[in-house]
Parts: sequence; C-alpha cells; structure tokens
Amino acid sequence: MPSLNRIAMGKSSRQMIQSLGPASLEVAEISGKWGEMFSFRSYAQFRYPQYDICAGPITDATGKVQKFDLILANQVWEHLDRPYMATKNIRKMLRRGGHFWLAVPFFIPFHAAPQDCSRWSARGLKNLLIECGFAEDAIRAQQWGNRNAALRNMEEVWPPEYREGEDPLDNDPDMPICAWAIAQKT
Repeated sequence: MPSLNRIAMGKSSRQMIQSLGPASLEVAEISGKWGEMFSFRSYAQFRYPQYDICAGPITDATGKVQKFDLILANQVWEHLDRPYMATKNIRKMLRRGGHFWLAVPFFIPFHAAPQDCSRWSARGLKNLLIECGFAEDAIRAQQWGNRNAALRNMEEVWPPEYREGEDPLDNDPDMPICAWAIAQKT
C-alpha cells in the first residue's frame, strides 16, 4: 500500500505531469525514481552522491550544462544543505518553457538520509521558487494534510500505510503534511 502522506500529492502531481504531454518531454529526475511511471521521450536519473545538485548543474562529458524540458525532485529537497543553490542550478538546466516539479514533506518525523534540513508549506515552496528566479505567476503550489495523518505520522512504524476506508483524505489547510509545486521557466 502507498504511504498515507503521498495519496493526495501523487494524484495531483500525476495530473500536473500528464498535462505537459509526457511523450514529448526530455526529463531528468534528481535522486529518485518517481518519474519511472510516465512514458517520457527520454528519462535520466541523477543520484547523490555521484551527482550533487547543490554543487552545480549537471553537465555532459564536455562540461556543457545538460538541458531538459522537465526536472523532477520527489522528497529530496528537505535533505539538501543548499536548497536555494540547488534550485538555481535546476533553473539553469531547464530549457525556456521547461518545468520543475518538486514535492517535499512538512509535518513528518525527522529522517536523515543522509541528513534532514528543511520543511516547506505550499507558500514556502512558492517563495523558494520565486527567490531562485521563477516568475510568481508561473508557479502552482499545493499542500495537503489533516489531523488524522499528523497523528499517524507519530506511529512507531513510519511512514504510515494508507488504510482505505479508515484514513480520511480531506484537506485541512492548517495541518499540512506535504507540499508540492510546479514552476515553469519563462
């Protein structure tokens, strides 16, 4: 079963990506594999520590910055020492009109892998993206959570598996569990 924390985020995010026409996109994913579910024109994964997005944009063998139509980062940015620098590096890697999608936790336990540094709400993600050069009107940010999910995140076994029929999926804007955003480079 999927994690309770990712049900609403996953559904909304899949719709965001599908609206871009995945079959026409050259895509990179930073330290994850969430994008494997889509049929992209091309798809590359760049994992830490071989690739450190905080250190600079990803380059090819000649040192030229690699360019993409879409870059994905699912549950990664909270682990970065320099998330602002990483986001600026992502922007350099996007083609004009390209998109950056990221998802992050807000109210979940500390989970160092190898470290745990930051948390953002939807508004916080929007601020991060604006400060890193994305136009405010080119950003869509959302968040989801409720008190039941917050309590489930305190259970000894984590992350909590979604229990259909028992776990409500209603959204309480005052109790965010996770946030996600997509920003377009204009």
